[in-house]
Amino acid sequence: MDSRVLDSPVQDIKGIGPQRARAFEKIGIKSIRDAFYYLPFRYEDRTSLSNISSLVPGDHLTVRGRIISSDIRYFKDRRGGRLRRFELTVGDGSGSLRAVWFNQPYLSRLFRVGQEVILSGRLQTDGRPAPGLEMPHPEFEVISDGRDSFIHVGRVVPVYRVTEGITQRQFRKIMFEIVGSFASEVVDPMPPELISKLDLSGLGESLAELHFPSDRAFLGPLNSKSSRYHRRLYFDDLFYLELGMGKIKKNSTDSKGISFVCRGGLKNRFLDTLPYRLTGAQQKVVGEIMSDMSKSVPMQRLIQGDVGCGKTVVAFIAVLNAIECGYQAVLMAPTEVLAEQHFLTIRELSAELGIEIELLTGSNKKRRLDLIESGTIDLVIGTHALLQESVRFRRLGFVVIDEQHKFGVRQRALLRGKGVNPDVLVMTATPIPRSLALTIFADLDCSVIDELPPGRTPARTLLFESGQKTEIFGILKDEVAMGRQAYIVYPAIEESEDTDLKTAVKGKEIFEKIFPEYTFGLLHGKMPASEKEHVMALFKKKEIDILISTTVIEVGLDVPNASVMIVVHAERFGLAQLHQLRGRIGRGPGSSFCLLVIYEPVGEDARRRLEIIVKSSDGFRIAEEDLDIRGPGDFFGARQAGLPDMRVVDMLKDIEMIKTARKEAEALMERDPELRRSPLLRQSVSAFWSGKTELFKTG
Repeated sequence: MDSRVLDSPVQDIKGIGPQRARAFEKIGIKSIRDAFYYLPFRYEDRTSLSNISSLVPGDHLTVRGRIISSDIRYFKDRRGGRLRRFELTVGDGSGSLRAVWFNQPYLSRLFRVGQEVILSGRLQTDGRPAPGLEMPHPEFEVISDGRDSFIHVGRVVPVYRVTEGITQRQFRKIMFEIVGSFASEVVDPMPPELISKLDLSGLGESLAELHFPSDRAFLGPLNSKSSRYHRRLYFDDLFYLELGMGKIKKNSTDSKGISFVCRGGLKNRFLDTLPYRLTGAQQKVVGEIMSDMSKSVPMQRLIQGDVGCGKTVVAFIAVLNAIECGYQAVLMAPTEVLAEQHFLTIRELSAELGIEIELLTGSNKKRRLDLIESGTIDLVIGTHALLQESVRFRRLGFVVIDEQHKFGVRQRALLRGKGVNPDVLVMTATPIPRSLALTIFADLDCSVIDELPPGRTPARTLLFESGQKTEIFGILKDEVAMGRQAYIVYPAIEESEDTDLKTAVKGKEIFEKIFPEYTFGLLHGKMPASEKEHVMALFKKKEIDILISTTVIEVGLDVPNASVMIVVHAERFGLAQLHQLRGRIGRGPGSSFCLLVIYEPVGEDARRRLEIIVKSSDGFRIAEEDLDIRGPGDFFGARQAGLPDMRVVDMLKDIEMIKTARKEAEALMERDPELRRSPLLRQSVSAFWSGKTELFKTG
């Protein structure tokens, strides 16, 4: 089939008018292709028919019988209102039961006495003086010779997530029409030899079976989303993703980069000023980066490491190497607070090195763009503001991106485009499960700093109910009395009519009354950059005892003297976020405490998150648990804005499938990097990546 047919509007399908088309659009279905990939979320076995005489109330079952009578009955509800109840009496020779629907009198037009029907639903007794069997609001099928027979009963039935404006039955009937009309004509873009090698089911067959399965033996795998048909679509997604990532990487490595070869005097001077030695893991990663930088191919490397492992120092060593070789460098962070913290840290680290550093954020109005363009500025640290067209470099050779998962592939490309094939170093302090790292960062070489600096002790994490203020305040007071400092983190800045959350502004007022002997500071994302910088500087200089903050301190703030963190409304925070916040303490000698304060009601997932964070300080284990709770589709959410949407995501924890997809993609790209021998596959991969990046040159 011409792919343009699959991309035609779903409104072209019989039974979908403008109103239903709007309902379909609400759940992301605009085209026939979208409908095919909108899979059922569960399946019901309605194949086994039961004799009415053997039925047991409480069971969910399917019966076949002939209509004995149909009637609409009227009665009053408890408030005196008038209700209509449509009753259908069905018998199969062994007994009879009533199917009932409330306030749906139009159904009477669909049935005639003598017709044969199949009913599926949960059985109950009707509560009348002479008890009978009753099935409220069952799914039904009138047996006829039409092609839409046995859509809703008498088979393994798909159940979809629907929205207002369309019922489950209507949606299923439309999907039956789509599958019946188009599935057999779907052209499979996968190379036949790969289908045979991996024993994959055909694409059209997979789509048809996932919507309307032909064999109830597959019910278990279908509901666990592990059927061979799910795996086929899952493989497609991963294969297209890996092909795209491979193409992006190849486009980069095929281009000539900068060979950074110099004596290393600047780097060595910096290392001599450090009051500590690099850990073995840091030294190993520095070696990998230096090796990459010496090559004439542009470096694209990811540094992954837990909070406090020393990624910034490693990145700065690489920056110094680029500067000594005569190039400019840039470091992009996702938030102003993090960019400002990097600026303060690096300015302090480089005080004796004589390099020029500039901070460039949205709220920083003192922009020396002319000095950046002339090459006078060696290192620019900033936020998305760096991507503005007005920011130009004379000789940009090295790019560092912090917290990569908060940027997209396209943003990374925009920043690289400000130089001529600069080396790129990506950092993340958010531990990423290996399965996701293999997929999301497939275009990067990965380094892991898996060792914390000596002397760092993980914070002790304790969980408190909101009423346990005596214990919470006792720990806070003991630590601050010893000359230590504390963070108190709130989920919101100011009070709102829409929420009952405790807030930072109000919290500061309350704590100042409780502890008038201590000095307090306030930090949140809406403050001007200069004010944020001033507050952070005061806190680092120990002129603030307790810093009241929102999650702007999640990454970057480094105050070794801070030994206590109180997280208010901890049930509202994500697992990775709690781990990041906790990483702000435990950076100095001695013990530290992370106190999680919860307010009821607390949901099941929230309780599970809190149990995990209390038990473990291992960021990678926490990331795996986070993946398990949230599912891979939501692990990065909208923040991972540069990658295509995965259409079938429930099995993203299957590392073997990921490795297979990557291996086969690499082999194919080696043989046919432009996919010229597989035009349908090339077209499908381009469509999968559409709107994210252009992989293949046209023409």
